[in-house]
Amino acid sequence: MPKAIPAVAYLRTSSAANVGEGKDSQTRQWIAIQGFARRAGYSIEEPAYYDAAVSGADSIDARPGFRMLLSHLAEHPEVRVILVETASRFARDLIVQETGYRLLQERGIELVAADSPGSFLDDSPTAQLVRQVMGAISQFEKATVVAKLRGARERKRATSGKCEGRKSHQELRPEAVALARRLRRKRAGARLSYREIAAELARQGWTNGRGNPFHASAVRSMLSR
Repeated sequence: MPKAIPAVAYLRTSSAANVGEGKDSQTRQWIAIQGFARRAGYSIEEPAYYDAAVSGADSIDARPGFRMLLSHLAEHPEVRVILVETASRFARDLIVQETGYRLLQERGIELVAADSPGSFLDDSPTAQLVRQVMGAISQFEKATVVAKLRGARERKRATSGKCEGRKSHQELRPEAVALARRLRRKRAGARLSYREIAAELARQGWTNGRGNPFHASAVRSMLSR
């Protein structure tokens, strides 16, 4: 039997609302990639690299998960393949998709989409056109959804005078808020600063959507509610 080709998997979820227990975005992507890998003869290193609540319009070097993936590939030159569920999981923005793809090409890294394996591997003029058109369609679909949601919010605001805004930290991360409050009360006399609380939250695994420690202002917001 031919030897399996080593590869790493990359997953991305745009919205914080689709991240966490009970959400299927991460699981769905992983299952799709695993199924394709078995059929196509790839051996995936685990765990997958995952960017949670990261926009597809963010450049790949601005994503914590993808930066870790690139560091891993730099240390393991025998692994030259990245598997994604779809091209839009790599990037929705057309410019980000093309510039990111070219950066990987320059490093000798192949990018393979499970739903359309040839979309990135084929570099013919036709394939480039298809890739660009699909990226443009994905970008258009995202802009359409954003416009529809904005219109719905404006209609609701016009009829009721209010519209649900961004969810609070208490709604999104109740455990982190509870820990921040305990830390704030922890030191007798001089309380921990917001920056110190943010550092301790990060040490215990609580970070913002980009994988970085919370800003002091975010901690203050947690404690003000």
